[in-house]
Amino acid sequence: MPIVSLFPTRVYAARLPGRTASPLNARLLHECVQYRADDAAGRAWSSKRYPGGYTSYASLNRMHTLSPTFAELERKLRRHVLAYARALEFDLDGRRLAMTDCWVNMMPRGGTHGLHLHPLATISGTYYVRTPRGVPGLKLEDPRLDRYMAAPPRRSDARQHPWVTMPVAPGTVLLFESWLRHEVPANPVAAERVSVSFNYHWS
Repeated sequence: MPIVSLFPTRVYAARLPGRTASPLNARLLHECVQYRADDAAGRAWSSKRYPGGYTSYASLNRMHTLSPTFAELERKLRRHVLAYARALEFDLDGRRLAMTDCWVNMMPRGGTHGLHLHPLATISGTYYVRTPRGVPGLKLEDPRLDRYMAAPPRRSDARQHPWVTMPVAPGTVLLFESWLRHEVPANPVAAERVSVSFNYHWS
């Protein structure tokens, strides 16, 4: 057919090898629990803006500079970020993409994070430490959604929908351009979903 697909939205999904991810995740999970216990400011902030869950976003948001374990995660993520930048055909002009923010997310049953984006960042992402069976992945919004106007709904078997939920498992790395709106659907199971989110800036 004489149709060209223009302006694709590229999202990067990969897994750390199991022999690497499993011991790293065990250490990350232990530290996430400990940081939450120690982070009174983060718990207070989360109680108002992250109902039912905990995030260190407003208190401990440079975890890669505070913990050797999170620094190790940053080293392992770096090659994925560079591979994604190449796929996006970025011209970095002699500058580099550097992790500037890195924080913990812990969501029990019912925990959710509404639709948002990451202003002033270039590439954002999430690394999944623990994903109990039955928890949904990351939900991404078609950036053209507010321009659909009078478009009919898509067929159930359509290749593209306005919302796509990326599946996740322990060791999953998801990367996306920071302008892409996304949300974390509610956790429907009793066990906590634990992840580490981060931003990379071009500097």
